[in-house]
Amino acid sequence: MVNDKGQLYTIEGVAAGLIMLLTAYMVVGGTSIYTPGDAHISDMQLEGLGSDALILMDIAPNSSVMESPLQQMIENDSYGGGQFRNMFMNYTNASGYGPKHDIQFSANYTYVVPGTGTIMSTAINSSRNLTGGEHAVRVTRWVIVNKKLPPVGGTLENRAVLVEVLLWRD
Repeated sequence: MVNDKGQLYTIEGVAAGLIMLLTAYMVVGGTSIYTPGDAHISDMQLEGLGSDALILMDIAPNSSVMESPLQQMIENDSYGGGQFRNMFMNYTNASGYGPKHDIQFSANYTYVVPGTGTIMSTAINSSRNLTGGEHAVRVTRWVIVNKKLPPVGGTLENRAVLVEVLLWRD
């Protein structure tokens, strides 16, 4: 060797390059979040679809009818469940010329018992029961109903109930 002054700089440059590559590899590998596809996007779409369906159900059909179908279904428990199921499924599974959506749901409404402050929940209807393996999203809507709520002998008056629907795809 004629001159060994550049040898130390070469070793230092190679070591610095390896450190930079190793650091870049660790940063990229440590901050990556792996999601199965874009699951959050389909959840937002499903939530928007369910919210839109509840909004449509809570609009009175014309100016002569003061109550929306959703209010009537909650006020009249005897027939409301089947009507809720049909109307909700028509809104959520309608797809025009595209593929049929296979959206399932489970719906209930929650209210506060007058006088006691106890929170009660009543099932409205469901397309099928949750088994626990589904990835469901929750959609809610406050509805004012004129209904007698427990205790027995309660008065008929306007009350706010929270309609909650769990939606998932099969």
